[in-house]
Amino acid sequence: MTLPPKLVIFDCDGVVVDSEGPTQIILRDNLASHGLDLPVEEITDLFIGGTMSGVMAEARKLGARLPDGWVEDFYTILYAHLAETVEAVPGIQTVLDTLDQAAIPYAIGSNGRLAKMDVTLGRTGLAGRFQGRRYSAQDSGRPKPAPDVYLMIARKMGVSPEHTAVIEDSPAGAKAAQAAGMRCYGFTRETPPAKLAPIADVLFADMAALPALLGL
Repeated sequence: MTLPPKLVIFDCDGVVVDSEGPTQIILRDNLASHGLDLPVEEITDLFIGGTMSGVMAEARKLGARLPDGWVEDFYTILYAHLAETVEAVPGIQTVLDTLDQAAIPYAIGSNGRLAKMDVTLGRTGLAGRFQGRRYSAQDSGRPKPAPDVYLMIARKMGVSPEHTAVIEDSPAGAKAAQAAGMRCYGFTRETPPAKLAPIADVLFADMAALPALLGL
């Protein structure tokens, strides 16, 4: 891909909003109350970047006694917590400002629900930055690591995959970008670099470094 890209797609949790860590802690506590008591590091390793329906299926295989309505019950607990506590990832506002100044369009493509993005982007004051440019894999076909949501966004925004950059913090998301034929920037602020190194094209730990890596 020639830099700068013509489109930048951000994952949401852990990339735009600092919600991944708190979510894994809440998930750990919730699963422990249903008979699956694992350390938060293992919870993160098992479930980061996935969907809650996928978490439910895997947790049940591992012995969690989850009721059929668990996904919706968990979302209610999670949304209430995030609405009070979630913050923006440090440096993301500057990245978005730089993209605006360069007239490079950007969007969010997440495995999470649009309702969750309403909560987290609203709380952090970022909702307006992504108005009309928030997409959930749950509405676009298969979730990551399938490339569906990223390919849909590129199609809607009229940019070919080879001119699109994806910013991801999970192996599942990085695999989705790779499958879409898009250049992936692996954000390692909270993700061990070794998990993203085999998949992502570029690794970086500080959001402030991203504009230069994008050729801006």
